[in-house]
This record gives sequence, C-alpha cells and structure tokens, in this order.
Amino acid sequence: MITTAMLLGLAWKSAAVAGLTLILLRLARSRSSGERSLIAHAGIVALLALPAAMLLLPAWAPLPESWTAAPVAAAPAAPASAAPLPAAAPAASATADTASFALPEVGDLAPFLYAIPLALLCGMMLLAVVRLFAMRGRAEVLTEGSWLSALAEAQRRMGFKHGTALLVSRELRSPISWGVLRPTIVLSPVTVDAVDEAEAIIAHELAHVARLDWAKLLGARAVCALFWFNPLVWMLARESHQLREEAADDAVLMADIDGPDYASLLVGAARHDNQGALLAAHGVAPGKGSLKRRITRVLDGSLKRGPASVSWMLMSLVLLAGVTAPLAAFSATAESNADLDRAAKDSPVPFAAAAPAAPQSTAAAGGNQGGEAAPAAAAPKPLTADQLVGMRAVGVTPEYVAKMREHGGSMDPDDIIAAKAVGVDPAYIRAMRGVFPGASMDDLIGASALHIEPGYAREMKGEFGSLSIDDLTALRAMGVTGDYIRKMRGAGYALKSPDDAVELRATGMTRGVMRKSTSRRDERATVDISRGVIEARGADGRVARVEFPAPPEPPAAPEN
Repeated sequence: MITTAMLLGLAWKSAAVAGLTLILLRLARSRSSGERSLIAHAGIVALLALPAAMLLLPAWAPLPESWTAAPVAAAPAAPASAAPLPAAAPAASATADTASFALPEVGDLAPFLYAIPLALLCGMMLLAVVRLFAMRGRAEVLTEGSWLSALAEAQRRMGFKHGTALLVSRELRSPISWGVLRPTIVLSPVTVDAVDEAEAIIAHELAHVARLDWAKLLGARAVCALFWFNPLVWMLARESHQLREEAADDAVLMADIDGPDYASLLVGAARHDNQGALLAAHGVAPGKGSLKRRITRVLDGSLKRGPASVSWMLMSLVLLAGVTAPLAAFSATAESNADLDRAAKDSPVPFAAAAPAAPQSTAAAGGNQGGEAAPAAAAPKPLTADQLVGMRAVGVTPEYVAKMREHGGSMDPDDIIAAKAVGVDPAYIRAMRGVFPGASMDDLIGASALHIEPGYAREMKGEFGSLSIDDLTALRAMGVTGDYIRKMRGAGYALKSPDDAVELRATGMTRGVMRKSTSRRDERATVDISRGVIEARGADGRVARVEFPAPPEPPAAPEN
C-alpha cells in the first residue's frame, strides 16, 4: 500500500534523478541530438524503475543512527504528560472517540490525493492509445506510387526490416507515426497531394519508427503520471520529446534532403498541426514552442548530427544503475517517517489529547449544551476532506467565498479553489466582465491563469471588435501584443481576425528583422526571419534562404 513516507521518498528522489539528468543535458549541449536524447531517456527509464527499486532493493542507511532516532524518541514524551487527562475527564470519552476516528484521515489523505491525478493521467494516456488504433481501423491504405517508392527507399537506406503500414485518414491535419512491432504511418489528405515532400516526410516518420520513439513517448507519459507533482519531471519529458523530434530531423538531413527545403516544409506543417487532438504519436509538424529551435538546427550546417555512439550508450547504463540504485535503497528518511506513522497509530494519546480539549471545556461551561453542539456542527458540512484541504492550502476564507458568490453566482468548491489559486478576486471579475459581459467563471479563471490583465483585454478588444475571451486566451498564449499587431499591419499584413494574428505569430514572423543566435560563446550560426524569408548564415560563411509566400492582398473595392 502507498504510504505518506513512500510518497515523500518518491518526491525528493525523483527530483534528484530528473534534476541530474537535466544538468547532464545542459553539459552535453554541444553533442548531437541523438546522443542527448539517449541521456534524457536514460533518466526517464531511471524514474520508471525508481518505485520498484525502492520496494525490492535492501535498505541502505549511511547516516548515523542518532540522526534518525531523535524524532522517534520525542513521540512518547507526549503520552507521559497527557496521561492524567483521561482520568481527570472521563466524561469527554465520547468526543475523544470521535476525534480519534476523524484524525487518522489526515495521515491517510496524501495517498488518495496522489492517486486521483495518477488515475486521470493514466486514463488519458490509455484513451489516446485507443484512439490511435481506432483511427487505424478507419483509415484507408495509401496506393500512391510516389509515396510507396519513398517508403521503400527510406526503409532500404535505414536497413529497416519490418513492414510499415502506410495509410491516409481524413481525421488528421498532418502526418503521424506510431508502433513498435507493427509500425504505422498515417498521412492527411492534404499531405498526400504534396508529392514533392514525400521523401522528407517518410524519412522523418520512419526515423521515429526505427528509433522506437513511440515506446519512449509512452514511457515519458507514464513518468509524468507517476510523478505528476514534480515539475522537474515534466521539464525532462518536454525536453525528451523535443530531442526525439530533432534526432528525426537529423535523420532527414543525413538522407541528403536539402536543408532549406526541409525548413520550408516545417514552416508549412506548423500551420496544420493536429491541435487539440488526443493522440499518443509523433508527427512531423512542430509545436508552436519548438518551431524556431528546429528551423535553427536544420539550417545550421555546423552542428553535429548522427546517432549515439557505443560509449554514450554505456554512459547511459551507468547513469541508470549508478544513480537509481543508491537513491532507491537510501532509507533514512523513509524509515524515520515510517517510525513516526507507527508511533502515531500505536500511541493515540498525543493526537486525541489535543482534539478533545475544546469539546471538554465547552461541556464544562455549558452542561448539556456542549453535548448538543457537536452533532449540530457536524450535520451541515457539505464539503469533503479533499475540498477542505484544497481551500486551506490556497487560503480560501468565508469572506472571500461570500464576495465571489456576489459576483459569480453559484460556485462549487472546486471553482472557488481554482479562482483563489490563480488570483481571481471581485475587482478582476468586474473589470473583465466590463470587456466581456458574458464571460463565465471558468473563462475568467483560465484568463487569470495566463496572467491576462484587464488592460490587455481592452487593448485587444480595440484591435478586434468581435474578439471573444477564447480568442483573447489564444492571443495571450502566443505572446501577441497591441504593438505587434500595429507593426505587422504597418508592414502590410491585414490581420483582420485574431486567428490571423495567432497564425502569423506562430510562424515567428515580425516586422523588419528578428535575429537569433544559436551560438553559446561565439557566433556559429544566425537565423534572420523577415517578411516572407528565413535566412541562415553558418559559421563557414554559407547562406541558406527559405522563402514562403506572403498572405494575399485584400481584393480591391469595386468601382461604381
């Protein structure tokens, strides 16, 4: 059974493994994406093995015994001082029994709070996998000759022995791939028409298949579910996903695909990402946060590319065994917490003595009234223990609840907790509803979570008259500002709707020239992104340009 002591051990040990892996990735930033990806996934495997290793490995207690014995020695002191209490006040035994029944829930609450998000994340991952196979059953077999030729050539070049299913599905906007024993590549109808991009797309997706990236993706999601409370684990999972995509990009470039042409493909694919789709698969379309990084790497000819060497594989095994085993066996903290839990259960007086004090004094002062007050107070409680803990954790007070109900109408406890956690107050509600009169409490909580201020909302409303709060959230998430909109309009872009601004921002285009250097201490490569052109200059002086069409000019007004 999961205990509080085990959760505490998992928390700090997972933070140590994930933090060490991120540090190693930082130190190895000059290596190829394939080598860095191996380090990242060695850390993920170590995290997956951590819970089982904690249960199976023998305990290792390197700390002096006196360090862990002190907390246990302090526990029996309370019963000695509190021992006369039951004899002096036998009339309070009923309330003491009630308190001793309720208080153990505080110690048992942590495992249940841990299990709820774990179950939700595992359920989402299972649903995403089921959707993949259901979509495969509805997809059609692709018989286009150019795509089949590209698949056969890529398999021959990579030495890939397994057969790969090549399908087309109208449910997708961009290509995806998944599978280990029976790999599958699914294209969208729009992609099938782009025959000139067949070789690059197949090379990218087949690289994912050959590197067993689908199994790595599922492992990363499982780690995020197990350690959902650890931000370092989520950072490691995001970085491992980015490195898998970069390693697949390197495989494309090593197949003699032209870098500028492939960069142009990525820019176009970013506009057709499978946004919002619950899919557990890799795709060639880059996410909004990784487009610039992937284009920069594709156009930089000075970067090291290629798969991981044997020495890096051995180093990953050393990382896996040398870090996970000692951390999992380390038991000083776990033993001390377990001892405290056992002391609390075996000796209930320290916990019961503090709780009956208030009921006992009430009974002494008011006679029978004290005995009647307890059931009267317990009857109207509509909140669960989870909700009470959540409200206490974020600082919800009765005054705050009363004010929020005045402005938001009926709210359940989860809404109140979420509103307080993200800083929603009555003043924020009044200001935001002045801009969006029909905004719901869920919309306002989401806006505050993205740090959307009323001033920003009014500015965007002035730029787009038909702006909705969902549009506002998308603009904020992409970093679109009023100054950006005005500059891009001055540069000739119409930007008639919020979707136009979001799409333009997603391609990384700004007015004039935005320069980003990929070097660490010296100038090794630069990328210039201006209107309709991406230009990269390498350290050797070579220049690569990617041009993509500008948005069409608005039609001229008809003459009378």
